[in-house]
Parts: sequence; C-alpha cells; structure tokens
Amino acid sequence: MLHRTRTWAHFALILVVVLLSLSAVFAQDTKPEGVGIRPDAPTYALHGPYWVGTRDFTINSDSKRPLDITVWYPALNPKGLAEKVSYPLLPKVDMGLPADWRAQLAGRALLDAAPDMASAPYPLVIFSHGFGGNRQSSAFLTEHLASYGFVVIAPDHIEMWDPTLSKIANSYIERPMDVQQVIAYAETLTKSGGNLAGLFDVNQMAAAGWSNGGYTALTLGGGRFDAGALNERCKDVTPDNPFANICNATVPNEAEMAKLAGLNSVPEGFWPSWSDSRVKAVISLASPPVIQEKGLNEITVPVLALVGTADSGGWGLTSARDIFKSVSSSQKALVTFANADHYIFNWQAKDIPDLVKIGFFGVGSDLVWEMDRAHDLINHFTTAFLLDVLKGDKEAAKALAPDAVKFVGIEYQAKGF
Repeated sequence: MLHRTRTWAHFALILVVVLLSLSAVFAQDTKPEGVGIRPDAPTYALHGPYWVGTRDFTINSDSKRPLDITVWYPALNPKGLAEKVSYPLLPKVDMGLPADWRAQLAGRALLDAAPDMASAPYPLVIFSHGFGGNRQSSAFLTEHLASYGFVVIAPDHIEMWDPTLSKIANSYIERPMDVQQVIAYAETLTKSGGNLAGLFDVNQMAAAGWSNGGYTALTLGGGRFDAGALNERCKDVTPDNPFANICNATVPNEAEMAKLAGLNSVPEGFWPSWSDSRVKAVISLASPPVIQEKGLNEITVPVLALVGTADSGGWGLTSARDIFKSVSSSQKALVTFANADHYIFNWQAKDIPDLVKIGFFGVGSDLVWEMDRAHDLINHFTTAFLLDVLKGDKEAAKALAPDAVKFVGIEYQAKGF
C-alpha cells in the first residue's frame, strides 16, 4: 500500500512538472491577436505576428546636440501582457509652458521588453518626425512596423516651431546630419556587446518620415538639395501661395544653411549628399517640396509617397506628385487620401488629452477622415511596401498592385508593382 502511494505521488510530481513546462512553452508561444485599429482594417493593417517592445537611448549626451531616440522592435512577451506604454511628449512650440511640462501619449508596446531574437537580424527603419514634433508622434506606425519584424529607430530632432518658421531652413541641414548620427549609433547598438546585439541589420535599411521628416528620408535615400533650383521655383510665387512659406523661410537663410553644412558659400548646384548606400527604400509621408526635380532624379531606390489631397493648402499634394514623377526608381507608388489634410500621419487626439486641453486638437484630428481609418490604411500600405522591398515578400507585393487597391477615398498610382 505504501509502495502504491509513493508511485502515485511520484506520478503527480511528474505531471506537475510537465504541466508547468507546457505552461511556460505555451506562454512563450502566445502570439498577439491579429486585429487592426478598426474591425474593417485591411490585411497589412492587422497586428503582425510579433509582440512590440520599446526602449529609449541618448546619443552623445555630453555634446551640444544630444539626440534622444526611441527604438521599437519585435519582443518577447512570455506572460502575455497587454501592449501598453505611455510616451512623454513636449510640444516644441514657444507657448510659455513650464520647462518640465509634459503630455502623455498612450502607446501600444512593452517598455524595455526582451528582444525576440528568433528571426534576427531584422531590417532597420529610420523614422524622422515632423518639424516641431516628437519621435513618438507617429507611434501608431512605428509600433505597427515592429509587429511585422522591423526594428524602427526614431530620433528627437532638436528644434522649435514659431509662426514665422524662422529656424525651419536650418532643419534642412541639421536633420540629415542627425539621421547620419543615428545610423552610426545604431551600428554600436547591434554590434557584438551592444545593447541590442545582433537584433537588426544596418545593411538592410529603409528611411521614412512625415512632413519635414519625409524630406529627411528623401535625402537619406539619395535626394539632393539644390538652392538654385529652389530659388528659381520661388521666383514667381505669390504671397497667397502656400508654397511661399517655404520660399520665405529658406531663400533668405541659404548662407546660414551653407555655414551649418560646413560650406564656405552657397553652392550653385547640388549641395553635399547626405545619402547612405545601405538605404534600400524610402517612405515619404506628406513631405514639403524642398527637393526639386533634378534632386529627386538622384533617387533610385523604391519609393512610397503618401499624402492628403488637402494637405497644407495644396503644396503637399504637389510635392508628392513631384516625387512620384521625378524619382528614378523602378518601383514607386503614390497613395492619396481624398480631402485629407496634413495631420492624418500624426497621433490621435483621443490618445493625448493633455495636448487637446491646451488647444492641440487640430493636430490630432482631420476634418474629413476618421483617424482610425486613415491610420489603418497608412499601416497597410507602408507595411506591405517594406515587406516587399526589404524582405522579398511577394504576397505583400500583390497588395500594392494597382488592381488590388480598391479603398473608398484612396487614389493610387504605382510602377513596378
């Protein structure tokens, strides 16, 4: 009888060990639910197969221009925790706020989660925010890309918005230099002994950005600034033309821009290239028309441009059409959102109530588009594009074929898909 009792006790102990082991395996193998922001989200707007982690770092903290960066990446989530994080945002607008004032943006990621190395190294995406924005301004997109097996790094550009746009011309020089610094730092992160050793491949990289960040991405992908060409375009621009803002902010400040770029004088043609040959694709979200036709001709990598037809009074659409027409890429696509304005690529008002309270509702909403729908479509197009050009996913490429794009309110042009 004693022997039988010991046998059952031994069996029970083994059963407990097995169940605990299976529980750990199942927990580790738990996948995120494949849902979009809305129930009718298209295929590549559904949450990808990876959990999303996020971490912050500071580059050259002892320099005159230290850069804070956020990294989003495929992560482990053995406990099946909800992806939930709060990003602190400071509006880079001179409006008399206390120095320590911060708003909180509700995000969907796991703070400091362990990286999922199972399919590493992952392709790298450098994302540049809009002028006066923050590195998490388009977190809906950067988080989403990480869920599909991309590592995304976004710097916080050091700048301040004012109604006269007095410093925006300087940003056309400082931003490309910032992203070059970010790429150099990324190399230290992923090398042996780095904080994210082996997680991503800097030789398989894309550049993306919104507004001035779109310009930044274009320069990283080979686009060349040409002050002479910009001046010629500005020559006949009337004060009521929305493009006049760029002309007024840039043309009078070209000598200062040249100095920032380390030049003795303003070049008559192309300025120095800020491109990186490891960049294999560019995504431009509502980029301003700072780079002119010949400068865009220099871009040969695949390009995806997205914009609203009512963007910034019209020059956003003009710029996107120029990009699609002028880049020399064999693969390129243009997605336009009917009657959408500039801020469909930004955070949503519902996710950041502190900024809404002080008058920023307009930069987290759109007069025509429901932001959830716009964000689902932005995620769909950008994810399918990067899966194709960086991972060779031919199923994703099919989603970019002209006859596959049939969304209400979307006009689509493509070459090479």
